[in-house]
Amino acid sequence: MDYIALAIPLFFVLMGAELAWSAFAHRKVYRFNDFVANLGCGIGSQVVGAFSKTVIFAIYLWTYDHLRLFTLERSVLTWIVAFLLVDLLYYWFHRLSHEINFLWAAHIVHHQSEEYNLSVALRQSWWQGLFSWWFYLPMAVIGIHPVVIVTVGAFNTLYQFWIHTKAIGHLGPFEWLFNTPSHHRVHHGSDPKYIDRNHAGTLIVWDKLFGTFQREEDEPVYGITTPLSRWDPLTANFHYWGDLFRLAAQARSWGDKLRVFIKPPGWRPAYLGGYAGPVGKDRRTFRKFDTRVPAAVGGYVAVQFTLLLVVTTFFLFRQADLGATRQWATAALIVVWVMNMGLLMEGRRWATGAEVVRVVTLSLLLWHSTDLLPGTATIAANALVTLGSLALLWNAHRTMASASVNGTVTPAD
Repeated sequence: MDYIALAIPLFFVLMGAELAWSAFAHRKVYRFNDFVANLGCGIGSQVVGAFSKTVIFAIYLWTYDHLRLFTLERSVLTWIVAFLLVDLLYYWFHRLSHEINFLWAAHIVHHQSEEYNLSVALRQSWWQGLFSWWFYLPMAVIGIHPVVIVTVGAFNTLYQFWIHTKAIGHLGPFEWLFNTPSHHRVHHGSDPKYIDRNHAGTLIVWDKLFGTFQREEDEPVYGITTPLSRWDPLTANFHYWGDLFRLAAQARSWGDKLRVFIKPPGWRPAYLGGYAGPVGKDRRTFRKFDTRVPAAVGGYVAVQFTLLLVVTTFFLFRQADLGATRQWATAALIVVWVMNMGLLMEGRRWATGAEVVRVVTLSLLLWHSTDLLPGTATIAANALVTLGSLALLWNAHRTMASASVNGTVTPAD
């Protein structure tokens, strides 16, 4: 059972509550373009996970069946042990994801937003799951059943959703043992004193035990030290990999090419300038990346984002019924969809051409899915969605063509 997918409606309820709090408290913690980019990354992560989770579980199960040293029955004690082990192993995976370049390349996506709100919790790398699962493999070796491992892992992930908020301050003695919004705000800070601190999942005791704990002092400046300055989730997931491969191409020896991927972020050979440590942003001059697009573009993206949520939900819960061809076609369509929304929010007029292709492709895919949906209703809805989308897109394209759309900055909160 995919607990993360089942919790999605609750995520939106809580984000709505946070948005209401921000209006009441007169604190702007959400921006539409950032929100769409965050959820675009999260949607892509769920799509990739739909293909990889089954394989990962099969590996856990094979390891448990063939390599386990003991058999731990599913007792209360086993669940407690599993919780502690998952949380400890998550700490080390998370910590190493900040200390080893190829792991950071798979984790950096989660840190790119310059906002801090519940939607940031959903901003997940498309590749992180492919690098994290083997940290938990020893649990199968010692005899903990894979169902227990993935269940506890899912709830460890769900716990971390609520700590991505500014709405909750310090929580007193609760913070002595548990990870909280205050602790995790530190983790998302780009200030030098906050970088690579507070890697905990549920229990903050691991950071205190292993020397990576930092108390929240002044409010962090959120994001990464070199801002992404893009809304496109595809770029968000690939840009750091591109940086690593370009640096490896410049390295003179095979040893240095390998070190590019296994050394900490900022490492480079001495002949290429040596280690470049993080530089804090000047709070007096720092401004968040932002773009301003015509209202027609924002309206089009809002409509398409709503439709995307419907299609993604259908894909996640009916994946097994689609068959291999439609699975891959739908997954590819969703990836192009989130990319195009980001590009439109960046004001890139050529993206409207890609959107025309995407809208028509969705129409064809729905036309070939009448076996899973009511036939007459699907045909009518398909026609309405296709024609309506193309009309809105044409209007958005016209307004972009007549407006000057530039990347701008807005003052930080």
